[in-house]
Amino acid sequence: MSAPTTPLALKRPRSRMAGMNPWQVFSIAWRAILGNPLRSVLTTLGVIIGVAAVVALTMVGQGSTANITRTLQSLGTNLITIGSATGGRGPGFGLVRFGGPQTITLKDAEAIQAEFAGRIAGIAPSLQSNQQVKLGPNNLNATVIGTWPDYASVRNTQPAQGNFFTEADLQNRRRVAVIGYGIAQDLFGGQDPIGQRIRVAGISFTVVGVLPDKGDSGFANPNYQVIVPLSTYLQRLARSSTGEPRVNAIYIQAPDKDNLPRLQQELTDFMAQRRKVTDPSEYDFSVQNQADALASVNQVTQTMTLFLGGVAGISLLVGGIGIMNIMLVSVTERTREIGIRKALGAKPRDILTQFLVESILLSVVGGTLGILLGLAMAGSVGQFLRITPIFDPFSVVLAFAFSVGVGVFFGYYPAARAARLDPVDSLRYE
Repeated sequence: MSAPTTPLALKRPRSRMAGMNPWQVFSIAWRAILGNPLRSVLTTLGVIIGVAAVVALTMVGQGSTANITRTLQSLGTNLITIGSATGGRGPGFGLVRFGGPQTITLKDAEAIQAEFAGRIAGIAPSLQSNQQVKLGPNNLNATVIGTWPDYASVRNTQPAQGNFFTEADLQNRRRVAVIGYGIAQDLFGGQDPIGQRIRVAGISFTVVGVLPDKGDSGFANPNYQVIVPLSTYLQRLARSSTGEPRVNAIYIQAPDKDNLPRLQQELTDFMAQRRKVTDPSEYDFSVQNQADALASVNQVTQTMTLFLGGVAGISLLVGGIGIMNIMLVSVTERTREIGIRKALGAKPRDILTQFLVESILLSVVGGTLGILLGLAMAGSVGQFLRITPIFDPFSVVLAFAFSVGVGVFFGYYPAARAARLDPVDSLRYE
């Protein structure tokens, strides 16, 4: 006996909704988003801003860290700096900054040179001030540094043209000068400045060397420096004062990187003994090494980047809340549509998938636009700050993944609510 057949009229119609493939789900979700373009853009605005901020801040932060690292490394290799403990810090990119009471004397440098002979690669005390530099009718403001010949190697300032001044120039107080690249360009143009005379604070100096182009480093632009023998500086350019000549800092080069911590401690003990002080809280000097300064700068930069990145992450959360809010509104507006789809055979998982895909699409579009905006912002900010932003694929992928996660997390509840709607009640909804 054959199995009974079901009359055609009693068969349940096969719904197209019940068998939607991923492309159909994507197409329906995309059309729903394009149906309200302005609302969709406003919905993704929080995600766009959050992702853009994360990308831009990370790129600019890493670019700033790299720029500061290069600047500190260009100041000298294996560098130790002795400066005033209080008041001697102001604007600048050196390990010691200037602008306050000076507690370091020239005799300190001479004593260190004698005591540590053979244990250091070089030593250069430094005294600086801002002075007018003139050549004929042209003049400009520059940082004038009085120092010793070792400054060239200790601070990595070997001339690109000519030579640095010598020990004989220092001992004989000769009026010779090494000028920065910017000064050479502004005052001499295309002419060779070697052997030419310039006037520094009204005093005539012969140019013996020109430094290479080191770029613009803000307050302490090395392209606008004039370096002269310290003996000449003290005699001709320093303010008249009584007592021992004082300097802003003493720069010391260690023979190798491994000796930095030990040499730093030995110099600290030596300076304390000279002052007959045993309590570190009473030191009127500070001894820093390049590695410590670099680590401190990197730590501060990374902390600020993480902090600002956290603020940007809040924007992503706010954007996710906006997506959930709009999706709930969309579910309410499309209640009858949901009822019709269920009446045609759509299962709850089909409705859930459709609305979840819409939410994810919103976050994906927002994340993509945010990445593009972040790259543009990083380029603009980098140009304004004169740094090169560093593209970090990990941060971009992380920001994008977080934006997609926001779409899934905040889109699930509206999608689940739509999936639970009763088809009969939905069809009656007005």
